Amino acid sequence: MTTQATHAQDSARVTNAGWILAGTILPSSMAFISGNALIIALPALQAELGARASDVLWIVNGYMLLLSALIMIGGALGDRFGRKRVFMLGILVFTLTSALSAFMNNVNLLIGLRMVQGIGAALMVPGSLAILSAAFPPTQRGRAIGTWSTFSAITTVFGTPLGGILADAGLWRAVFFINVPLGIAALYILWRYVPESRDETTSARLDYLGALLIALALGGVTYAFTEAPNIGWGAPLILITVFGGLLAFILFIIVELRSDQPLVPLKLFRDRTFTGTNLMTFFVYATLGVFPVFLALNLIQVQGYSESAAGFSILPFGILLALMSRWAGGLIDRVGARLPLTLGPLVLCGGYVLLALNGMTGGAEEYFTTFFPAVVCLGIGIGITVAPLTTAVMNAVPNEAIGTASGINNAVSRVAGVLALAICGALMLTIFAEALRSNTADLPLSAEARLTLAANAAQLAEAQPPDDLDSATKDAVRAAIKAAFVAGFQVLMLVLAGLCALGALTSFVSITPHRR
Repeated sequence: MTTQATHAQDSARVTNAGWILAGTILPSSMAFISGNALIIALPALQAELGARASDVLWIVNGYMLLLSALIMIGGALGDRFGRKRVFMLGILVFTLTSALSAFMNNVNLLIGLRMVQGIGAALMVPGSLAILSAAFPPTQRGRAIGTWSTFSAITTVFGTPLGGILADAGLWRAVFFINVPLGIAALYILWRYVPESRDETTSARLDYLGALLIALALGGVTYAFTEAPNIGWGAPLILITVFGGLLAFILFIIVELRSDQPLVPLKLFRDRTFTGTNLMTFFVYATLGVFPVFLALNLIQVQGYSESAAGFSILPFGILLALMSRWAGGLIDRVGARLPLTLGPLVLCGGYVLLALNGMTGGAEEYFTTFFPAVVCLGIGIGITVAPLTTAVMNAVPNEAIGTASGINNAVSRVAGVLALAICGALMLTIFAEALRSNTADLPLSAEARLTLAANAAQLAEAQPPDDLDSATKDAVRAAIKAAFVAGFQVLMLVLAGLCALGALTSFVSITPHRR
């Protein structure tokens, strides 16, 4: 291509810069808004559909499972077959499943749609930054990505309050439906204004086998831990899925080691810093996959917050992340990665300990003396961590492997959330059932009523007392249910604090101290 032609092409791209930004920001906003808003809407969804706690976990994890397993191959498909084409296909799948989800009254069908939505997201999520990088010349690329990041942060911050407002108005289904106009607008803009791009140099085969094996591994382990509290840890189906998942993971490692074009180039993990930062990512992001879900359930179902109050109560976390990221990103140039990636997880650890100290409170009126300090501490901790972590991962690999390293770190963070939510969900159900049995041991309940209450424990704090009890006994059972949930919540928060402490230790040991 001649110099004149190159300048002409850059000029055309600048002309459509606004449309290209809109076409990539809208789908990203769609994913961020729906994900955060849904967490606050989960209690309303559970109550209306009569869902078990494991069903609620599947609504979140079914989506994340397929997204985590397929996100890397989604990016590779865009490089090969056209980034805009694959991006639009992902948006179409995501939008259609959102529209259908809004009308679902059957929880199992909703879970299935969420899993298909995860496939759409795996095609959609990697495409936005890839399209921006291809569409904008290097001199304008940084500003374009900065604009995309700003809008992404805004939608991340305000997703939870929006979900709370909609759920509070009895419109939790709108959490899914708001994706439809955004998706349609994004598809039109992409079709009309955004140029196609692909990696013309790629000729390698895609690692479909690796993607299948990691999906089976995640699916098996996730299913086992999510359903074991309901059907028993020794049930044949649980044993088959957990060992099948572990076998699939071993086969995945073997395939990746022998593949010429692996989905995850394991040779990158020879670098101590790269391995350490990804291990720290796993520990920290595991906690981020758990605490919003159970905090929302605690605030709404146990502490008596309205959905909108619960949504706004988590807002400081996102605001602090958005405000601190730019400052924290500059830390790595001044003090290196070791200090912020040790300090950040330790501050997060403190935040989870503060959450664990909260028992039954006086509701939203006492928010600023109960949950607020913990949420602020968590926001500061994650604000210190995120930007230096991304930079440290990128700096640990050669320039030609930056894209792959980013994809691996992104996948690690999502896999961590999926596995942690499944395992912590099983732990919560186990603690809750035992605490509920203990809390009601002295109440005048018949054997039949105790069996009914034990069966209702699968709904966690949404569990209801048996109908044949007198009003005083019902009130005592409701108090026992709330106390059982709080007991499980406190244990979970201490587990998350321990994971963050492990993350801090991993960073301190694996990252080389900064030298001027």
